Amino acid sequence: MRELGGWTGLDVLDVGCGTGFHLPLFAAEAASVIGVEPHPDLVAIAARRVRRTPRVAVLQGTAQSLPLPDASVDVVHARWAYFFGPGCEPGLAELDRVVRPGGRAFVIDNDPLTPSTFSTWFRRGYPEVDGAEVRRFWADRGWQRHPVAMAWTFDSRADLEAVVRIELPTDVAAEVLDSHDGLTVDYAVSLWTRTF
Repeated sequence: MRELGGWTGLDVLDVGCGTGFHLPLFAAEAASVIGVEPHPDLVAIAARRVRRTPRVAVLQGTAQSLPLPDASVDVVHARWAYFFGPGCEPGLAELDRVVRPGGRAFVIDNDPLTPSTFSTWFRRGYPEVDGAEVRRFWADRGWQRHPVAMAWTFDSRADLEAVVRIELPTDVAAEVLDSHDGLTVDYAVSLWTRTF
């Protein structure tokens, strides 16, 4: 994201900020940071995380109805908030509303087409997701794809198993955990960007 434009001195929105993990990172350089999260428990955790961090606010809201004024942010970060393209149109319309002209949005999502351990697992767990259709969805709306190779690295097998069980259907999670050794999972993602 830094290589594609960064956020120094800009107003940043983190859509689906969860527990607020990324908010302090953005706040170190941004003019202001707003985290928006639909789940009240996660909003509370995120607010506690940044309670002593200046220029950061956490609001309850959804991608489809962002609690922000028109043309109020320069940079949007959305990590796993707009799943799989089709169906995300209302949330993307909100980005059109809240991002200032010249601003940029970054959407990070699973990449089931690029070979990786997790993409293989993902295709097994979600065969209905057509990776080619997802890529067409974003490209047809003017978004550019930047492939990112990353990895999960866990401190314990219990942590790896807990995350896999969250990410995949129960039967698929059990199958992949039975066949996977180690504490690292290579993972292909798509970073989608658009300038407004």
